[in-house]
Amino acid sequence: MPCISSHDPLVQQTGLRLFAETGDPKKLGVENVTRVRRILVQLDAATSPEDMNLPGYRVHELSGSRIGTHAVRASGNHRITFRWDAPDVTNVDLEDYH
Repeated sequence: MPCISSHDPLVQQTGLRLFAETGDPKKLGVENVTRVRRILVQLDAATSPEDMNLPGYRVHELSGSRIGTHAVRASGNHRITFRWDAPDVTNVDLEDYH
């Protein structure tokens, strides 16, 4: 069951795009698939970046050349990153930038 419609955020990472569209976690590459699903569902429902500021998500805006990109803790070192281009969330990615 898809957890986010394929036309909503522009999903960057191939495994994350496949997971968002089909629910198939095979190429996701993270242990906590349930958490990733919850984050994507919340992103789909969000009306502002502040909607992602939930306990345990550790949402924050990145700095330097990545100003305007927000990150949410997904699993281990992996973060789901996104940009907020009102009224939409875009450039959704799953990455380990540490």
